[in-house]
Amino acid sequence: MKFYNDHSRALQKQFDSLRLADQLERTRKHTRLTCEDRAIVEGAAFFFLATADAQGRPDCSIKGGNPGFVSCPEDGFITFGNYDGNGMFRSLGNIRSNPWVGLLFVTFDDDPKKLRINGRASFEHANATKPTEITVTVAIENIFPNCPRYLPDLRTAGQSVYNPAPGHSPPDPFWKSKPDLEPFLPRIETRE
Repeated sequence: MKFYNDHSRALQKQFDSLRLADQLERTRKHTRLTCEDRAIVEGAAFFFLATADAQGRPDCSIKGGNPGFVSCPEDGFITFGNYDGNGMFRSLGNIRSNPWVGLLFVTFDDDPKKLRINGRASFEHANATKPTEITVTVAIENIFPNCPRYLPDLRTAGQSVYNPAPGHSPPDPFWKSKPDLEPFLPRIETRE
């Protein structure tokens, strides 16, 4: 799979960035997680997940949890659990239709970083009795750091009270008590 498509290449040529783009591909793009990549991924409290349906229409969502909710079980793979959501299953539905995904990890500490990871996602759900029993696995196609210069200066003060954790029962989110949605909540308990 080519790193740049023909339209990217045409724009690089038009704006004289072909040499730079080639150098970035040669020196920054990689296919295996480095120690620094692993630290960013496994230390993440959130990441952005881009998916697309079978027709290529994109969708993007944020996935969050306590640091460690995303893991790198072996070189070339990332996994994360499916947490209690709003029941639309847009990301998982898109993955079933089109496995290509993009993940963006961002840190806001003293040395901010952005890390892009693209790959093919999959999950099994045949034996799941609850959505939270689903684990998504991403087979990494390419990894590349992204310049953090436009990141705002943010510092995280704490984790969300909704993050699943052993011995912790997260409260129900406010949206579940809205009168127009409450009667339609799944009858299956989705939280651990």
